[in-house]
Amino acid sequence: MMYDHAETGNLTQLLQNIGIGLDEYLKFEHEDAQTRVAQWQKQLDIPLPQKGIGIEAMTNELVNHVIANGSSQINPGASAYITTGAVTAATLAMTASSVASPQRYLLTAFNFLEELSLEWLAEMLGIPNFKGVYSSGGSVANLVALGGAKQWAFEQIGHDAAADGINRQTCIYASAECHHTIQHSAGILGLGRNSVQIIECDAQGRMKPEMLENAILKNKEQGILPIAIVANLGTTNTGAIDPIMALGKIAQKHKIWYHIDGAYGLPGILDERLNNLYKGIELADSIIVDPHKWLGASVGVAATFVKDRDILLRAFTQEPADYLEGSVEQDDQASPKIEHSMDSFGIPYFDYGVELSSPCRGVVVWAMLKEIGVDGMRARIKRHNDMASYIANFAKNHPNLELLQEPTLSICCFRYSLTPLI
Repeated sequence: MMYDHAETGNLTQLLQNIGIGLDEYLKFEHEDAQTRVAQWQKQLDIPLPQKGIGIEAMTNELVNHVIANGSSQINPGASAYITTGAVTAATLAMTASSVASPQRYLLTAFNFLEELSLEWLAEMLGIPNFKGVYSSGGSVANLVALGGAKQWAFEQIGHDAAADGINRQTCIYASAECHHTIQHSAGILGLGRNSVQIIECDAQGRMKPEMLENAILKNKEQGILPIAIVANLGTTNTGAIDPIMALGKIAQKHKIWYHIDGAYGLPGILDERLNNLYKGIELADSIIVDPHKWLGASVGVAATFVKDRDILLRAFTQEPADYLEGSVEQDDQASPKIEHSMDSFGIPYFDYGVELSSPCRGVVVWAMLKEIGVDGMRARIKRHNDMASYIANFAKNHPNLELLQEPTLSICCFRYSLTPLI
């Protein structure tokens, strides 16, 4: 057999059909998927096909049975979660990269945009001297950051944790409002979920610096090795921001890695009205952000930023492999002549995190910033923060609504009461 059964071209017509279906869906004139679950499940729940139906018939089913029963999360009226639908620029960029550059490596324009877009992000978000690496979301971004923290902490006592594992009890300090991925990461890194010591928060959900200080001093007496202090820059539940400067100074005082989880809230720095809350982010050793949360990227785009990317290299370097020629161990005597885009992997991002195969994510961030620029992003952030303030004022003046906490960013928490409150 000299040909593949799968279509690998004819994109113009096929993408047009998909685009028509998506534009129709985005009118939100259809019923919610849950109201007709029996119908679409019946259409989709078939035995494994032994013979295909062809690309055009498959595309029709994709439009009529799958897209038509998609998520309501992208509806402009949906406000339950901080992850939104992708803007069109992100969708187009992700589609383009999946065809023209299915991996983020090799000397292509897509590979170039990985680093350029990370630099743009860092500059826009107030950390211009940090270097980054993309990953799939906050879970992996936090894992990468804490992997770097683990490596650094053990290096301070003369031990290579990446090579030899851990050899003593450790501790990660995080607030009671930290994201569960902190415990998740601790488990994956071999530190143990119970190594995460929860620090008490105030009534606004912010870590208490004095409680952190007490915990550090107590653990020092017990010989427990501190791995990191984790601060929240916009909690998932309420959008609370920890006292970033105070926690950073404690980290410096005790020589502990300072990690800031800004997966959701770091873009809030674009709202100049909130500048005081972001003072101290320059003290961080690592900080993460999820462009797919507040900036409108397609889901699957997060970034870990660190002051020293070489620490990630020492923590995550891949073992040598023949098919990764030149990516891990370089021959100082070798001086290969690059004549083709496939003669080099470019920046070996797989040595800075846990992913080897990876899509091109930088082109998504690049596309969004090229379309609307920093000014457009700032307007987006301020508009969302204003919406939260509007809802808060509405709740305070409604007889049956109780505002649970004044919003810090774009999250507003309130509840309904059967009994009038005012």
